[in-house]
Amino acid sequence: MSDSPTIETHRLRKEYGDKVAVADLTLTVQRGEVFGFLGPNGAGKTTAVKMLLGLAVPTSGSAQILGRPVGDTQTRSRIGFLPEHFRFHEWLQAAEFMDLHGQLFGLTLQQRRERIPALLELVKLTEAADRRLSAFSKGMLQRIGLAQALLPEPEVVFLDEPTSGLDPLGRRLVRDVIRKLRSSGTTVFLNSHLLSEVEITCDRVAFIKDGTIVRTATLDRLVEGLTEVILWVGQVTPEFLDGLRRWSNELQVDGRRITLTVQDEASLPGLAQWVVEQGVGLYALTPQQLSLEELFVQVVGGEQ
Repeated sequence: MSDSPTIETHRLRKEYGDKVAVADLTLTVQRGEVFGFLGPNGAGKTTAVKMLLGLAVPTSGSAQILGRPVGDTQTRSRIGFLPEHFRFHEWLQAAEFMDLHGQLFGLTLQQRRERIPALLELVKLTEAADRRLSAFSKGMLQRIGLAQALLPEPEVVFLDEPTSGLDPLGRRLVRDVIRKLRSSGTTVFLNSHLLSEVEITCDRVAFIKDGTIVRTATLDRLVEGLTEVILWVGQVTPEFLDGLRRWSNELQVDGRRITLTVQDEASLPGLAQWVVEQGVGLYALTPQQLSLEELFVQVVGGEQ
């Protein structure tokens, strides 16, 4: 089964009464891939992750994790999970907390003795091993949560907002951990609102909107060919704007400054020539490649 995808879903749907939380979740995540899962609040991300983990039963559709149906008991032991809103045992010391979760994962005493110190070192909490979690900062709790998710040496790890509450050094640490997981062949399913982190870390991303996957691609393919253009012109008329829509359907007008997105950078000389021919006065034409954040706004922003 090693050649099969880590995650494979087909038309996964979840309804809560009259509310449709996830309408159509169809995606494939390959082994060893760092996969970003992006969407606005209320798009269905959390419900989708719960279904993939077997914590919520789909209304319809199908899904497999590591070649087995979601919820399979043996498969669950090969999955790590760091939820966004975690509630840890504050009365336990960090090492005790890790030992408890190691036992829940079914690790032997020898395995726990080997893995716990190594994971505490990985997340830079060795010196806090004997400290109670109640004394931990939000960032330290985030890191101990990441450590417990890695205890079973999982084949796939679900990380829900793993850099929430972390300072820049903490975010760099999480990025380093994710890179190590990728190099070891572990699949990482990453849900994050910090698009700059996703842009640095992920191999591929999917956008979900209104419970439906609307676009999935590698990061370089997502922005391939798309170029944002800023025009400064002498005057803006309704006729000129109507003509510009042959180059782009979405225009942002701020006085004499017009922003549009073209599909092909090669079209820019033709655009410049057309603007000049309209006699409106072309003062500047500035192209720039779209960032993931700008693309996010285009794909799922709309009325958000």
